[in-house]
Amino acid sequence: MTAATQVVNVPEGDSVPEGRIGFGAFLNAEWIKIRTVRSTFWTLVSLAVVSIGLTVLICALSADSLAKDLAETPPDADAHPDELISVGVVFGQVAALVLGVMVMSSEYATGMIRATLTAMPRRTSVLVAKAVVLVALLFVIGTVVAFIGYFAGNAFFENKDIGVSLDSPGVTRALIGNGLYVAVLGLFGFALALLMRHTAGAITVGLAMIFVVGSLVSLLPGSWGDWVSKLMPGNAGGAVTAARQYDDSLLSPWVGFGVFCAEVGVLLVLGWWRFTRKDA
Repeated sequence: MTAATQVVNVPEGDSVPEGRIGFGAFLNAEWIKIRTVRSTFWTLVSLAVVSIGLTVLICALSADSLAKDLAETPPDADAHPDELISVGVVFGQVAALVLGVMVMSSEYATGMIRATLTAMPRRTSVLVAKAVVLVALLFVIGTVVAFIGYFAGNAFFENKDIGVSLDSPGVTRALIGNGLYVAVLGLFGFALALLMRHTAGAITVGLAMIFVVGSLVSLLPGSWGDWVSKLMPGNAGGAVTAARQYDDSLLSPWVGFGVFCAEVGVLLVLGWWRFTRKDA
């Protein structure tokens, strides 16, 4: 007695898939997921509205006083319009952190991660694809938002003849740095979600590290306290978003951003280790 053999007919024009799925398929799958989730849209809208809105508002309210300060002889050393061209990112960065957390934690919350790993069991490829899509999206949005905020806010300074040109020292670097910072900040939240697998917990820890702990460690005594303050994620990474550095105790923009990237890299490695070795 022989077992029946089932014949699968492939429609004309189609071909039977061969070999391994390419990395492009992972990227496409993650791009579809991130752009079709409503929370992504509203989070990015929040990032844009808050960052641009606050930048424009602060520039509009401070244009008169800055013009008067700069007209004094000698001019006030602390009065520089370029420090306000991207001030809104301080508040908009919250949205980037939240999006980074939700890209990973939402799949655990809904159980979607099991379906993802069933369809694509190469866990490292899944993880890298998620990170690449997240970073690319946040970098583009963050950079565009920074330039829009600059042009809109700088219009108020131009009216007072104290406009900040793009070729002024540190300005272009700060605007692009906004995109870089929010992209890596999203990865920071992504790494926390990988480690904690809990949306509220990862967001709470991330916000505390950026806004609370980063300020409190400056109260620690001695030179070691100064170094701890310099190395905190928000203090180190945020320096690249400012055109002018006023606090000499902080790391220089690119050095600080490099430290921030290294810190996030360590968290990502730890998250990758857990992701590839623990059950979903």
